[in-house]
Amino acid sequence: MTWLVGHLLAIGVGISLGLLGGGGSVLTLPILVYAMGVAPKSAIAMTSIVVGIVSLFGLLPHSRRKQIDLKTVLIFGSATTIGAFLGAKLAGFSVVTATLQMLLFAVAMLVAAGFMIVRQPRSNNSLGDREHQDSLSSYPRPLCKYCWLWLLTEGIGVGMLTGLVGVGGGFAIVPALVLLGNLTMPAAISTSLVIIALNSGAGLIGYLGHVSIDWYLTGSFTLAAALGSIIGTYLSKFVSADRLQKWFGYFLLAVATFVLVRVLLN
Repeated sequence: MTWLVGHLLAIGVGISLGLLGGGGSVLTLPILVYAMGVAPKSAIAMTSIVVGIVSLFGLLPHSRRKQIDLKTVLIFGSATTIGAFLGAKLAGFSVVTATLQMLLFAVAMLVAAGFMIVRQPRSNNSLGDREHQDSLSSYPRPLCKYCWLWLLTEGIGVGMLTGLVGVGGGFAIVPALVLLGNLTMPAAISTSLVIIALNSGAGLIGYLGHVSIDWYLTGSFTLAAALGSIIGTYLSKFVSADRLQKWFGYFLLAVATFVLVRVLLN
């Protein structure tokens, strides 16, 4: 029964990814820990695999549109992958307990929820015109002289967060690519998927050897999430992601509060 519930929730994660283009993967860790009983450190490593593969899966339609900025992947992605590897290695020290990791995850989830709740809708255009909505009204234009330096600095920070708690970090990567990388929103989203996949791979390498991974569960969970993303992508043709984003943000807020309470009580 636990296996079935967990995989139904995995399909839900995929649907949210397909509908919103991101954010849903942050639900993977609490599902593995609280619904399927996986130890937190193992669940974080497994989450890295799920997030990385599903990000590559979601990248396919973007790659055909040639919206990936390879220069930004090289600059920002190199910093995030180094950070992710270091974060995973840091998690191997005894001082970094599973409780601390789950606490950091809950905080990251609260931040992600905040981004989704407060960000303004992009426009009221038809759903078919989403790819052409480059309005960046939610973000100011970059004004810094050394944006590349800030980009590298944030890259290392986001990467370490990925390595420590397994989140993709898209909620921080996309605004950084728009603000500091001067990318359009579609290009930032496409490029972020590549970076998230690289982060997840680097984080996984950092965890190998000091955590146990249930490869069968990881594979089946990933397949369920991939199936859900196909369903979500289809449903996105009929549903406005902007309308769903704020409500999903409140849902993330509720889940983050649940995780935080569980961590503090334990």
